[in-house]
Amino acid sequence: MTPKVLVITGATGTGKTTVQRYLAQNYPVTRIVTHTTRPPRAGEVNGRDYYFETDESFARNHYLESVVYAGYHYGSSREGIAEGFKRAPFPAIVLDTKGAITYAQTLGDQAVVIFLTVSDTGQLQGRLSARGDNATMLKQRLASPEYRRDLTMPLALRGRAIELNNDHWQQTQLKLDDLMARLTAE
Repeated sequence: MTPKVLVITGATGTGKTTVQRYLAQNYPVTRIVTHTTRPPRAGEVNGRDYYFETDESFARNHYLESVVYAGYHYGSSREGIAEGFKRAPFPAIVLDTKGAITYAQTLGDQAVVIFLTVSDTGQLQGRLSARGDNATMLKQRLASPEYRRDLTMPLALRGRAIELNNDHWQQTQLKLDDLMARLTAE
């Protein structure tokens, strides 16, 4: 078995977090913990939910990708990946397509990119509403250039990423089971 980083990407509402949870519950997969300078929310634990950093400590890590959002730094680091590999042979991370491209280019064959889609993008708004997303934020998210970008596989991931249609969860689970059988046999 060759350890690999599982990169789960696709548009908002395609099921990225659900896929990550399923893999972690059924296979030797763990979530890559990312870093942030925002303060912890109630119930969040350092090292489990995020690595909570100061501006100074954040700057000392080696990031594959990072962003500033609402005045706080967020990023995924080589250190976070290394910690993931200590816990399981398949650390997984949920990223937008821009981050997935960075992982694919930086990690090469060590990254397995899973691009999630749905046949009818109208389903996505229903899924997001069903999970309780704020209506105003939902409208803004669906109108964003990032959302539109993530609806289709970027050229940089074509021929590189595994495209998985997630219209029907039971079928998605079977496809994920097949993928993990192949990965654990390598």
